[in-house]
Formats: sequence, structure tokens, C-alpha cells
Amino acid sequence: MAPSNPQWPNPRPAAAHRTLGESLRRNGVSRRGFLKFCAATASMMALPPSMAPAIAQALERARRPSVIWLSFQECTGCTESLTRSFSPTVENLILDTISLDYHHTLQAAAGEAAEHARETAMRENAGEYLVVVDGSLPGLGANPGYSTIAGISNYDMLMDTVADAAAVIAVGTCAAFGGLPKADPNPSGAVAVQDLVKDKPVINVSGCPPLPMVITGVLAQYLTFGKLPELDEYNRPLAFFGQSIHDRCYRRPFYDKGLFAETFDDEGATKGWCLYRLGCKGPMTYNACATMKWNGGTSWPVEAGAPCLGCSEPDFWDAGGFYDALSVPPGNTGDTLMMAGVVGAAAGIGAGLAGRKLAKSAGSDHKTVTVDELEQKL
Repeated sequence: MAPSNPQWPNPRPAAAHRTLGESLRRNGVSRRGFLKFCAATASMMALPPSMAPAIAQALERARRPSVIWLSFQECTGCTESLTRSFSPTVENLILDTISLDYHHTLQAAAGEAAEHARETAMRENAGEYLVVVDGSLPGLGANPGYSTIAGISNYDMLMDTVADAAAVIAVGTCAAFGGLPKADPNPSGAVAVQDLVKDKPVINVSGCPPLPMVITGVLAQYLTFGKLPELDEYNRPLAFFGQSIHDRCYRRPFYDKGLFAETFDDEGATKGWCLYRLGCKGPMTYNACATMKWNGGTSWPVEAGAPCLGCSEPDFWDAGGFYDALSVPPGNTGDTLMMAGVVGAAAGIGAGLAGRKLAKSAGSDHKTVTVDELEQKL
């Protein structure tokens, strides 16, 4: 046992009843490091810096919440994103200090013992536990045998588990919007979690995979304030999905000047010009990749020379070619290409909002939108 530190709460013998502050102290996290994390958390939640001490006080006293993690039609990429962080951080330790009572990939138990752990967690924490879901699941009209766990259909397991939950967090685009399994022709009849859960709060943390800090940020807010964050129209946390990739991108000035890379190895690409003509979906994609980045803040796709694929948006798999220069889903032929350079600098100011509005109206039938039509919206 680590020696007592007067700057942290006094230790308690039972890990199950340990507060978050006690757990962090036992893991060697300094008070200074913890307060830095709280300041960053306040910033992410769009709160003033003066709120950092209040967040620290609340987190220090927060009890370990029970979390049940369900994995359905998915690739395990969301779990990989969360567990393969650049280095041990306070946000990782927050995940260590929640009571992760059920997780297909990470748990040691299997078979009946695993299902017993899920049922026990539900019974002992009724009304207070969180359910985290990654992956879509076959809808009500689909064959339930397409995806089962322990002989239980995904639908039955989901509805049984969320019955007494406090809230549901849909992690990854598959859980949030259906993702790849839902892409045309959708043979499994895949649907998103929010299509089925109607009587509980559902928070969508989309991305393929999502940023680890977004997942832990939602958990931190729940631990701090006992409530869930403010959400956008797609039930995503506004603190992380309130601005487009385009608006946060360091290549944005080149877009406004009409300077675009035409190929992945031309002069424009070498100089870091905008990747819009190479298929970047930044104007219609809302996420925090440009500011939080990946691998400990090392880089992100656009910085590495790859266009944004729009993976945090609904139906991005069906929104046309990843490397087609489009700001809205294409028609069946894909013949009409909307080039930002034609629109000019004025489009640089309004294309994000116009593109998102047009994308919503064209989403169901992938209607082609021409440059002239877009200009009329600006």
C-alpha cells in the first residue's frame, strides 16, 4: 500500500468503496497532475478555469460507478482506441477506477460466469449503473440469430441490460448511427442503439473509432456533476462535436485562399495545402480530431496528409467515395463533383453550414447537388 499523502483523502481498505481521488493517489498521480487534468476537463466542457477546483473536489469524492460494456456488431476498434493510449494518463486511470463489471473483450470470465457478472452488476446497482455499447445490432425486423451472445440475441441483451440503467453511452459510429453494418445493402438489418432505446438518455460518441478522450470526458462529466453533457442534434456531446473539422483545421486558411492539393504527392500536398479536392469531408464533419489529435496529441489524419473521411457522421459509409471531392452525398452516378475552388473564398465561410444542411436533405436518396445549387445557398 502506498504511503499516506496528506494532499489526498485518507485511504480506505476496500477497493470497491474507494473514491476516485484515493485510487489516483494509490496509482502515484500527483496532486499537480490531477489538477492539470481537471483544468483540461473544465476547458473541454466549455467551463471557466475557475471551475477546475470544483471538478477536482467532486472527482476526489466520486465513488466507483458500475459500468456494463456491451459489444455487438463491431470490430473491437473502439475498445482498441480506448485501451491503446499513448501512455498511462489520468483519463486511463479514471477507467481503471470505474467498476467495469462486464466487457466481452477485457473480462477474464467467460460463459455462464460472464453472464452472471452482468446480472449481478445490474441487480446490485439498479438505477445507477452506466451501459456502454459499441457496435450496431440487428433490428426488430431482422433475424435475431445474426448476432447473439451466450445464446441471447443482441436486442434482448440490450433491452434487458438498459432496463435499470441510469444512461446509455453509444461508443463509435456503429453504435451511434449503425456504421458499417448498416451500410447498403445492410444484410443484417442493423440499427443504432438510439433506434431501440427510447426510455433512457442515449449519448452518442461517434467516430470510427472515437477519440479516447471524448469517451473519458463523458465519464468525467458524469462523475463530476452526476449528469450527462449537453448534446447536439445527433445526441453527441457539444463540447466535442460542436465545431466542424473544417473550422478547427490548420489547413483552413489555404481553403479560404483557394489553394488545394490536386494529388497526394504534388507541390500543394508538400506545402500543406487544403485536401478538399482529395475528398476531405471536413466541412460536413463534426469532431474534435483537429484539436485533440491521436497518440498523445501527436498527429491526426489530415496532419498526416490524409483527407477526413467524415467517420463521425451518420451514414458516412454510404456518402460516396472517400477520395471524391464532395461536400454532400453523391448521386448514383457520382458524375457531379463539387469543387471548392470553383466556389471561391466566399464558400470558404459558408460551405460548412450549407454542406451540412444539404447533406441532411440529400441523405436519404443521395441526391446530386451541383456547384450552382450550393452557391444559391450561400
